[in-house]
Formats: sequence, structure tokens, C-alpha cells
Amino acid sequence: MEEQEPQDDALQFNSRVDLTRLQQAVSNIKSELGKVIIGQQDMIELLIISILANGHSLIEGVPGVAKTVTAKLLAKTMSVDFSRIQFTPDLMPSDILGTSIFNIKTSEFEFKKGPLFSNIILIDEINRAPAKTQAALFEAMAERQITMDGVEYAMEPPFLVFATQNPIEQEGTYRLPEAQLDRFLFKINVSYPSLEEEIQILESKHEQKAKVEEDLVNALLSAKQIAEYQDTIKEIVVEKNLLKYIASIVDNTRSNANLYLGASPRASIAIMDASKALAAINGRDFITPDDIKKVAIPVLGHRILLTPEREMEGLTAQQVVKQIVDGIEIPR
Repeated sequence: MEEQEPQDDALQFNSRVDLTRLQQAVSNIKSELGKVIIGQQDMIELLIISILANGHSLIEGVPGVAKTVTAKLLAKTMSVDFSRIQFTPDLMPSDILGTSIFNIKTSEFEFKKGPLFSNIILIDEINRAPAKTQAALFEAMAERQITMDGVEYAMEPPFLVFATQNPIEQEGTYRLPEAQLDRFLFKINVSYPSLEEEIQILESKHEQKAKVEEDLVNALLSAKQIAEYQDTIKEIVVEKNLLKYIASIVDNTRSNANLYLGASPRASIAIMDASKALAAINGRDFITPDDIKKVAIPVLGHRILLTPEREMEGLTAQQVVKQIVDGIEIPR
């Protein structure tokens, strides 16, 4: 009798969506960033998810933990236009949007576009700009268009905002309005590196010598490829019981005794889109409860407000979200 080979095929499944190229692209991006960035894998993965899900990201952390350099180098891996804007208390809307200039030759006003007209926008210390400038940025983030002198200018896709802010500095800063925070897909909290990672950072910096960090990273993706991958994400399958799971998590934020303000339906959509992107990165054409649990905190943490009593007790929004997620039965 011939020996029968073990039927491993029974444990395999045929993907309904071809994710090979997308997975390879993400792997290549992580490899490029790994040439310079040590650790911070969660931040890098969430930023890549935000690109695939076509959402903006707010990066919060103390100075010196590679917030700006990671966002800048990630943008460098894409062959698209990039702008870096340093927000300051005296920054005016025209400084980011552009302004109309009178052309003597034509006797007409011409609109000169500002730095916001780009594909990837890195805004450093977003909470330093005053309300007027925040309002101008808000329209671009929300509608992906800018209105100047009654004329609407559409932003060329991809249009993504990566913004950084310092959680401990209060002088000369303005609290971002809730409506604007709601437009960020993620709020990514960046922590200090571990001791081992810190040693690797020192070794890497020492070995680089006179090399420029940006020269070490190569462009991998075009605007067309990004658009294709964003369309691929939309094909990821979501079972009905998982849609109910997402809705239950968000609905719980509206009735939770620890919260003064719950999340909106935009948060539910954000969780679903981010879960799809995470599933695709992991080579699956369907999302799982674990995908939802992993993205819930960065999606919901900045969209909810604690009651004053809980805030005084030192409870954080992230802890409340974790309690909510852990308290809801996982669909089978």
C-alpha cells in the first residue's frame, strides 16, 4: 500500500481577494523604515493602516521619540508630493492654504497654492496654531478640498495628514476641537523605547556617521499603487456578526457611566475600515474579532470624553475603551 500524504490542503483556504502584492509592499516599507527607525513597530503599523484606510493620523508623544522622523520617512517611501508644516501661534490660514496675488501682466488675481496642496502633509505640533488656522485645516481634512475666494480646489489623492503633538506642553498651545479630533482615524500614543532598543538606536546612529537618514530610504509606491491598495481594502469581507460587534462597542461608549461624551457612527466606520486594512496586512481577506480589538483603542481613545470625576481619579480614555471591549462578548 502506498503511504498517503498528509492533507494539509484541508487546513488552507483560498483567498477571495489577491493580497500578495499589498502584503509585499507593506513588508518592503517596513524594511525601508527599519534602516533608520528602531522599534516603534506599533506606530509604523498604524500609520501604514491609516494610509490603506485613507485616514489621517494624530501622533502624540514626548519630544525625541521619532514621531516626526517616522512620518517623514514613511512619506519618503512613496513617490508622492510631501509637505512639512511647523505650526506656530502666529500661523495664519493663508500661510498653509496660499493666497491670491495680483498679476500686473494679466491685471487679474492669481491663486498661489500653499503647502497644504500636497499628498502627504506632516504637521508638527498641530495644537500650537490658533482657531482660524485650525478651521482652514479642518475643511481640507474633512472634505479633501479647500475653498478660496468662492472657488473650490479639490485635493489630489492621496491626501493624508500626519500630525504630531506634545502631551505635556501646555504653554502656547490650543486644545483641538472635538470635531477636528473626530476626523483623525487614529490617535497614536508613542512611548519611550526599551533599554535594548535604546542601545540599538545608539549603535545605529554611531554607524551612520555622516549619512543623511532620508538618503537611506527609497521610494517604493506610486500614487496609482496606493489608490489600488486602498480599493483592495474595500473588498475585505466583514461578517454580519462582526458588524454587530463593532456597533456594540461604539454604542457602549454612549451609555458608559465613566464617559461624558461617546463616539459617533464615524467611529464605527473607522473601526471597520482600520480592521479591514489590518486583516489585509496579515494576508486575510476577512476580519476577525482580534483585528477589531487591536484597532479599537487608537480609533476611539480621542473620540470620547471622560466625566470630570473619572478624569480626576486618573482614569484614561484608553483604559475605558479596553474595559468596554473586554466586557463585550466576542462573536463566535
